Amino acid sequence: MLASGFGLGFLPVAPGTFGSLLGIPLYLAFLHVTDQILPTVLFVGALTAAACWIAGRAEQVLGEHDPGEIVIDEVVGMLITLLWVPPSVLNLVLAFLLFRVLDVVKPWPAGEIDRRLPGGAGVVLDDVVSGIYANVLMRLML
Repeated sequence: MLASGFGLGFLPVAPGTFGSLLGIPLYLAFLHVTDQILPTVLFVGALTAAACWIAGRAEQVLGEHDPGEIVIDEVVGMLITLLWVPPSVLNLVLAFLLFRVLDVVKPWPAGEIDRRLPGGAGVVLDDVVSGIYANVLMRLML
């Protein structure tokens, strides 16, 4: 259930897009808890590690590498994209679009990670890279 973003991964059209959208309310909810650097880094780090494990287990159950039903990687990538980005409607839309484009294009080393790293780490860490790139691009635009 977690790997699929509470079922979003089973949508017949664009499950990764809906998984990315799930990252937005999670980010906004987290902002109500804290905007401090250390707790945020610890939370995102723990979530990334958990997502790697969860995605790896889901791959075993589903019997294939990075199936579309797994969208927890998009959630993590979107959270990374939004880190310390002021939460305006424009910023959220731009961040979402940037992340989706980079998640599809998989700029180096994201594509290599996806192809070469086995298990849940390969599923999640390519989205982490795309999220970092999208975050940097957002900061350049702010």
